[in-house]
Amino acid sequence: MAPEWLLHRGRPIAHTIVLSHPEQRERLRAACPEAAPTAVLAGDPCYDRLLAARADRARFRRALGVGEGQRLVLLNSTWNPDSLFGDSGDDILPALLPRLVAELPADEYRVAAVLHPNIWYAHGPGQIRAWCRAAEAAGLTLADPLDGWQQALVAADCVLGDFGSVTFYAAALGTPVLLGAFPADRLDPASPVARLGRAAPALRPAAALLPQLTEAIEGHDPGRYAAITGQLTSAPGESATLLRELSYRLIGLPEPRERPALLDPLPLPAFQPPTRTAPLTVLTRLLGAGPGEPPEIEVARFAGPAPERGWTVHDVHVSVDEECADPGRLALAAVIVRRGRDDDPRLGPGSAWTADAAARHPGAALTVFVSGPDRCTVRTRDGRLLRIMAVPAPDGGPDLCDPAVYASALHAWLSRGKSLDELAGGITVRTGVARHRVAVTDLPLPRAPLP
Repeated sequence: MAPEWLLHRGRPIAHTIVLSHPEQRERLRAACPEAAPTAVLAGDPCYDRLLAARADRARFRRALGVGEGQRLVLLNSTWNPDSLFGDSGDDILPALLPRLVAELPADEYRVAAVLHPNIWYAHGPGQIRAWCRAAEAAGLTLADPLDGWQQALVAADCVLGDFGSVTFYAAALGTPVLLGAFPADRLDPASPVARLGRAAPALRPAAALLPQLTEAIEGHDPGRYAAITGQLTSAPGESATLLRELSYRLIGLPEPRERPALLDPLPLPAFQPPTRTAPLTVLTRLLGAGPGEPPEIEVARFAGPAPERGWTVHDVHVSVDEECADPGRLALAAVIVRRGRDDDPRLGPGSAWTADAAARHPGAALTVFVSGPDRCTVRTRDGRLLRIMAVPAPDGGPDLCDPAVYASALHAWLSRGKSLDELAGGITVRTGVARHRVAVTDLPLPRAPLP
């Protein structure tokens, strides 16, 4: 830090400078020896909250709609022209966002972004949303820059970031990191952040993204950066005690020893699954079944051109949400989806919406009303009404795979000339490494109104 930021007429401006590690004090002494006597070590409360919240990781993942077998990729940008979201001329993140949500299989990867609060405040939420609108329609979630980023970080399987503190916190938690922007010449080469920049893998923007993320996640050792991130704090888990002790000492009051010094735990966020309204290209294949087992169908959905999957594709179709920005795409859809509640008088129940949608879009093979995280109502082209519902996860909670995936699996089955009657025992739907057991049941058709 430059001395002019710390001194006024040669004397320290601050009475106390709180640091988290002796390494920082040594760099302060080298940069501004006059301010060094004001330094006090008191840990890092943000990191301590992250450490304490690791026990809630599974809940944070469910809050973001991350289901079995899915990976959460967290994009992170600090506030700087050379950051991932910076305007230094490379425009890395604006080019990266649509590629990430298009190249990654929609049901195998979840993508969220944490942008520094100054990015939001400088440009305004409306501008940020406008820049990210297409990516959000394809499944991106923008985490709250003040109250949601820490939970998303704890939940992440990989952080694609820059030289900001969030990326460093991720490395300290043992999470794989991939650097999309890192201006080494702007950093103190002796700093832990600069050392992390030299040690962590760098994103190759021109190359395919999925292999790079797979390599970063599967080839990662959680202790890989321990020697570097160990300089984050010299008192992990102790910042509340140290900071309270310091605060009472500065104001000259006795510390209330009868009560422990505690940090507020990270709250459980609201349920925020991805809201994909962009058209999805769907690849499917029938895998057969063993004796006594239900048919197994593999589904891979992409919010862009479908890449080569390395397996024989039996059916390719387009699934479109009714709230798609381009209503013209509905005419091309084999599967049309709407999300809502059965008790919503504007849309529900599912039997009513599916009938209305089928009348509006006679070219659709299936109309699908998703009414919960694990269920949907489906109407076939010949008017049959079905309920598709996932078997609960092993822990008893709902299977968080998007129920529209199950409808696409059903479409694959019917498009191969198969009978619904063969699905009395359900279907096993595969998305990547995850398998979802799904029950398919007939629903009674509503009676026509009396004349």
